[in-house]
Amino acid sequence: MDIKVTTLDGKASGKVSLSDAVFGLDPRVDILQRMVRYQLAKRRAGTHQTQGRSDVNRTGARLYRQKGTGNARHHAASAPQFRGGGKAHGPQSRDHAHDLNKKFRALALRHALSSKVKDESLVIVDDAASKDPKTAALRGRLEKLGLTNALVIGGAEVDNNFKLAARNIPNVDVLPIQGINVYDILRRDKLVLTKAAVDALEERFK
Repeated sequence: MDIKVTTLDGKASGKVSLSDAVFGLDPRVDILQRMVRYQLAKRRAGTHQTQGRSDVNRTGARLYRQKGTGNARHHAASAPQFRGGGKAHGPQSRDHAHDLNKKFRALALRHALSSKVKDESLVIVDDAASKDPKTAALRGRLEKLGLTNALVIGGAEVDNNFKLAARNIPNVDVLPIQGINVYDILRRDKLVLTKAAVDALEERFK
């Protein structure tokens, strides 16, 4: 399929042919959902933890005499039912990540790219570069293109002035081609690819 290429100033810059194997799939929600769940689970710190009964340092002596009080026969103040005792079945530090094989992750990325094409939310620019690291100037250029909520994917290296200028623009993310991922694609309304990024993606999935 052919798609128009534009500059950041909104001027036409020709066309580029996109591979149907990368950008022309019929997006499947279940594949995208599994991939997003995989990414979010992997980034969880998993450091939540409470003290169990064995972690609480309290006396093991009987709280009162064995018989005659009408109370249950307790001998440890670290039991969960007592104030200051350990938490019963509380959360423990663990890794929340789970496995998805490499082929599935690559397939999910292709489905995410295809979903942007299907929604007409893909924009191809000739280059993502800026002469000066001025946020206000770059914001104005992006707003003219309707890019108020977008993910911009550059080539192997992102232009430093462009990256600095975009850093303070809300809802605009900038990543090199190595950092492209399903979650960031789906969380932004528009996906902006440079011609270098398109070439790198098609080379990657060749």
